[in-house]
Amino acid sequence: MDVETKIAAIKSFAAEIVTEDELRQLFQTNDHPLAYDGFEPSGLAPIHFGVLRAKNLKTMLSVGIRFNLYLADYFALINNKMGGDLEKIRDVGRYFVEVWKGAGIDTSKVNVVWCKDLMSSLDYWDMFIRVGKVLTLDRVKRAVTIMGRKEGEAQDTASLFYPCMQVTDIFQMDIDICQLGMDQRKANILAREVAQKYKWKVPVAVHHGYLLGLQGAPKDLKTMSDAEGMAFKMSKSNPNSSILVHDTAAEIKAKINSAYCPEKVVDGNPMFDYLNRIILDDKDEQITIDRPAKFGGPIEASGLADLERLYKDGKVHPVDLKNFVADALEAEIKPIREHFEKDKKARELYEKVKTYRITR
Repeated sequence: MDVETKIAAIKSFAAEIVTEDELRQLFQTNDHPLAYDGFEPSGLAPIHFGVLRAKNLKTMLSVGIRFNLYLADYFALINNKMGGDLEKIRDVGRYFVEVWKGAGIDTSKVNVVWCKDLMSSLDYWDMFIRVGKVLTLDRVKRAVTIMGRKEGEAQDTASLFYPCMQVTDIFQMDIDICQLGMDQRKANILAREVAQKYKWKVPVAVHHGYLLGLQGAPKDLKTMSDAEGMAFKMSKSNPNSSILVHDTAAEIKAKINSAYCPEKVVDGNPMFDYLNRIILDDKDEQITIDRPAKFGGPIEASGLADLERLYKDGKVHPVDLKNFVADALEAEIKPIREHFEKDKKARELYEKVKTYRITR
């Protein structure tokens, strides 16, 4: 596979690449670079975790990238997830692995790495101190937003360890590509700066954008700052914003029916966000929206852009659009839900995790 095809594959889901030239150089010199994405085990999986992130991972594997799925158990402890109970956090981590399996990830082709294993060596803490030596306290304080908290919200000393730990992880795993969400951008930029100061390998950062919550947004997320965007993203800590990978077809339909979807409005409309980032692998594929015969019968769109035009013109009603999206999301979620129904180990983990109280 040629380099430009690989670049195009990454750009198909990336909101930002820092930098594209560096990514190109990486592909020119390394057929199988190592990327990672990290997760705090923190509750039941919504679709931005179980479906969107899995799609991104499959795309990266398809172009020869090796991948570390990083289970950040001690990060979750610092962030008070699962009440700070490390055993519950690790149960959730094991449940996450089952979600990836249900989403079609061949876990034999990725490395599942636990934070507890990575940080068990003296080398880790030697590097952690070196990272901390070149970062000012003010920079670290500003970076605690990667915890999903507002600047200044963190109250304990351990929270200040969090950004330095995340930067240290990147170098300890010898990562070439940091493939995380835009909310983790500050950590990846810190890692690049630390690498440049020490003349270590500088990682490329590939950031995907937020998936809109069901509540929608007053405008396109791309026009908002990170702080603004986080208020409207799908979050498992806000059940009213989320669709879970365990939701039944009826539950998905009910959630979509109650979602924000004003007539003729595309920007900030979660239906179009789900179409763009989860449902349509090919943005130019033919789309058929079913409608009752009394409203003209099925309507065809030649791709996502054409559907947006038809919707803005009022030729597609919100009810019909929602029905299409709900059916398409059910098709994406069904294999994951069925994995937990059929696999005993997965089902037992799910039953355990769903009794845990989500905390932050």
